Amino acid sequence: MRDIVVLIFLVGCIIAALRVPWHGVLGLAVFSYMNPHAFAWGFVRSLPAFQILFLVVAVMAFMTKDRQELPKDWRLPAFILLWFYFFLTTTQAYFPAIAWSKFLVVSKIYLPFLFTLILINTREKLFYLIIAIGASIGFLGFKGGFFAVMTGFAHRVYGPPGTQFEENNAFAIAVLIAIPLLLLWYKESENKLIKYGVLGTVPFIFASSISSWSRGALLTMGVLGLMLLWHSKRKWLILPLMIVGIAATIHYLPDEWFGRMHTLETYEQDASAMGRIKTWLDGWHHTLQHPIFGAGFDGWIYVSNRDWHSSYVEMFSEHGFIAFAIWMSMIIGTLYSLTALPRKVKEIVGMEWVANYCYSVRMALICYMVGTLFLGLSYWDLLYHLIFIAVLIKQFALQELKEKQGNRDSLIDSSHAPPPAGRSFVKPLQDKQPITQTKGHLRSF
Repeated sequence: MRDIVVLIFLVGCIIAALRVPWHGVLGLAVFSYMNPHAFAWGFVRSLPAFQILFLVVAVMAFMTKDRQELPKDWRLPAFILLWFYFFLTTTQAYFPAIAWSKFLVVSKIYLPFLFTLILINTREKLFYLIIAIGASIGFLGFKGGFFAVMTGFAHRVYGPPGTQFEENNAFAIAVLIAIPLLLLWYKESENKLIKYGVLGTVPFIFASSISSWSRGALLTMGVLGLMLLWHSKRKWLILPLMIVGIAATIHYLPDEWFGRMHTLETYEQDASAMGRIKTWLDGWHHTLQHPIFGAGFDGWIYVSNRDWHSSYVEMFSEHGFIAFAIWMSMIIGTLYSLTALPRKVKEIVGMEWVANYCYSVRMALICYMVGTLFLGLSYWDLLYHLIFIAVLIKQFALQELKEKQGNRDSLIDSSHAPPPAGRSFVKPLQDKQPITQTKGHLRSF
């Protein structure tokens, strides 16, 4: 039965993409993050649903007129340059077969973003894309959180099997990233059912992250909580709710959970934590000796025989400092753009949406930066989705700003326009007053 439902959904997404190509972009987001085929039990589970839908979207992107040129933003050439640099490092990798296989996987992750930038050509479409991403991951978070609450937090929560979120740590970071995107839906929607639905979902998402038993997620959750409190206009209400929620959750958490979280303070005594630090040092020293090309994809097999457990270490260890600089510039540059853009349109009526979009995506990006300090997820498509969503936000905001300034200038010009032919703004003289002309001006006595 599940296979039939998922298959019907896939066929529906394909039909939607054939009729309206940008709907296919939303379908790709759903299959990439919710992974509905992972919930099937039969043949659909192994069906390349994402690849099939991607081919349809790629074909329709060239056939439709409802598209735009690639945005003229520096992050796009940086993205392409990063991919090309991956190609160069793969030619020098220690394990060519493994590296080329991983390069193809990363290329499949990167390529769909070009069609996203082409087909998402209005703010309304961008809003629906953000909702599709947030709701897809949020559904998994709600499902996991409901299970955690019903079982009294007695079990760890994992993502769908066979997906990029299957591992508990990655799942916990992903659902936390989804929270700011869902809250944007709450802010921009006028439907009360949606607002109540989002508010009711967020606590369960937090519960799923807690029940993942991820120490990195606990740090990320603390940072996210502070950001939510900072941006909230009702701090007097949010803060007590946070305190009550934390107190109620702590009461049900098992002792093993506290023992695991306590290792954050005593990491010197934790073999796992010390193993990660050793791996990071190994990666650093190896990159100092090979700063241009690094070790190549999955080079940890040669360098330390242990996964990097950090997106930052993963990037500079596998591809060298040049690739790391490109990658970091995209992230830091996006944070700067998301911070500076709201200030630029702060006093302009009708552009309040810019701050809501920017701050939500900025919170999600910071969650990624904090959470992946301890997870090797530098090729995660969620990161690049956030970066390119920021690119589109900037494009649409500047377009709207230009239009508003153009309308204002046209109004100013029309107010100073010369009178139409045959009419004069000079008030008629009364009672035949004598006049004299001095330096081109009319004076009456």
